[in-house]
Amino acid sequence: QVQLVESGGGLVQPGGSLRLSCAASGFTFSNYAMSWYRQAPGKERELVAIISSGSGYTRLADSVKGRFTISRDNAQNTMYLQMHSLKPDDTAVYYCNADGGPNYNYWGQGTQVTVPS
Repeated sequence: QVQLVESGGGLVQPGGSLRLSCAASGFTFSNYAMSWYRQAPGKERELVAIISSGSGYTRLADSVKGRFTISRDNAQNTMYLQMHSLKPDDTAVYYCNADGGPNYNYWGQGTQVTVPS
């Protein structure tokens, strides 16, 4: 059974930091590209960061460059999103995604990040 479980969200003041984790099970984690998405109230889900299966390629959305870092530990089947200098605009539900190609795409249930204005 495929599972992606996000954790680490919460309420943080502007300028603060959080580290999100995504624990994967039920599939060969090291074969999948992994991503973080987020969805703010009333907005579409957007890609925040992506990391290739072997960590050789990463890409961040322009809105988070210089503040967020994506990483993964294939030995622990876990992906991370380190977030610094958080802003109210970062408030959203953050989702992890595993992409192994057509018919092999999975989502977690999401974790809430709230940065009050």
